[in-house]
Amino acid sequence: MNKTILIIDDDDILRNALARGLRNENFNILTANSAENGIDILTRISVDAIVLDRMMTGMDGLTFLKKIRADGNATPVIMLTAMTGADNAIEGLSGGADDYLAKPFQIRELILRLNNIIRNHANTAPKMPRGLAFIDNEFFITTTPDSTPRLLSLSGEEKKLLQHLTSPVGNIAPAAPMVAKRLRGKINVVLSNLDIMTIRGQGYKLVNLDPHPHNNDGE
Repeated sequence: MNKTILIIDDDDILRNALARGLRNENFNILTANSAENGIDILTRISVDAIVLDRMMTGMDGLTFLKKIRADGNATPVIMLTAMTGADNAIEGLSGGADDYLAKPFQIRELILRLNNIIRNHANTAPKMPRGLAFIDNEFFITTTPDSTPRLLSLSGEEKKLLQHLTSPVGNIAPAAPMVAKRLRGKINVVLSNLDIMTIRGQGYKLVNLDPHPHNNDGE
């Protein structure tokens, strides 16, 4: 299946040129002329990677990146910028970018880097315990191998917490007690093999109650 890329850039000429170049390489392309429009798209559509301009009018690229990461969105991001130098690259990568490409650049280099971050993201996707899958940035319940996955309806805070608890399973993650309580209730209703326990003074941990647990790849 062709990968879907979201290009966020307020420069119409560059955005359209990138879209043409990537479509020629069989990517599906979505475009946004502002970070705000990009956020709106991501609330409705899951994409495989984001090509993000750093300097834009309105919300800048780094602010956008920090916001989506804080919301639990782990979509791979390549940040494009005319701001050169190690300090700027470090700032972008520290803000959550997976790669950082200085302008001007060759479209071929962008394609290679896109393929790399998409592949790396797939390789580091969390391994899920039995009955739970993570697909297109959403959690699903898979009670039997032949059943159709059912969406696990979570709030943004609940999904962010579950991502932390499963990356990998065994992580201890801080959270507001009410968020952890709601998530625990939703999991207990549908999966008897999983529970969330409190680690005093540290946070919460997802525990597998299966006597013989096994992982699936969430695919």
